[in-house]
Amino acid sequence: MNIEIVYYQSPVGVLEIRSTGNAISDVLFLNSWKGTKVNEADLVFTKPQSSAIKNCIKQLDEYFSGKRVEFKMEIAQVGTDFQQGVWKELMNIPYGRTISYLELSKRIGNVKAIRAVGTANGNNSICIIVPCHRVIGSNGDLVGYGGDLWRKKWLLEHEAKYAYGVQTLF
Repeated sequence: MNIEIVYYQSPVGVLEIRSTGNAISDVLFLNSWKGTKVNEADLVFTKPQSSAIKNCIKQLDEYFSGKRVEFKMEIAQVGTDFQQGVWKELMNIPYGRTISYLELSKRIGNVKAIRAVGTANGNNSICIIVPCHRVIGSNGDLVGYGGDLWRKKWLLEHEAKYAYGVQTLF
């Protein structure tokens, strides 16, 4: 299996995008709480070779410019059946909307799995595209985001601005 890695400069920092053949396997924030720590000045921004990464970058550009509300691409994220179920359900949260971890656990049919749902959400390796940033605390607070809470806030406000004309939520 051929793995390609490309760096993408986004409004919320550098993303590392990986593809395995015709699918995206990872979209990760660099220099975040959970992300790889690098000197961004040392990064080499190469042109993508695979159509998967070219398409991903095109769609990310559209998302950040407010022109895309839903991603359409092949993804291949490695995880358990439980994690796959949680990540699949994340894809059903509409652009510009949020749900709680409790609601997410209800949606997968196991209200008692709220902690496991939070862990699976935190193990999502395809940020933004698999929108784990749309899950918030039951009291409406921004909680738990491996890409750092400031990015989660930025992404939610970005989506709200284009979905509803709202400038700030939190």
